[in-house]
Amino acid sequence: MGGGEAIKKLLELDPEAKAIVSSGYSNDPIMANFKEYGFKAMVSKPFHFEEMQKILESTLQS
Repeated sequence: MGGGEAIKKLLELDPEAKAIVSSGYSNDPIMANFKEYGFKAMVSKPFHFEEMQKILESTLQS
């Protein structure tokens, strides 16, 4: 199961879910349009701890 299918199922179970997509593929359409798929944020791999920390904090506060 890929990210697009996973977020669809997750949001069916909990429409208020806050999910962050992450990929190392820059040409992934989900990464380019993550909000259209239902993700709240995205982070490209590889990432640093500080970057993930900021994204987690901002996502949880929204």
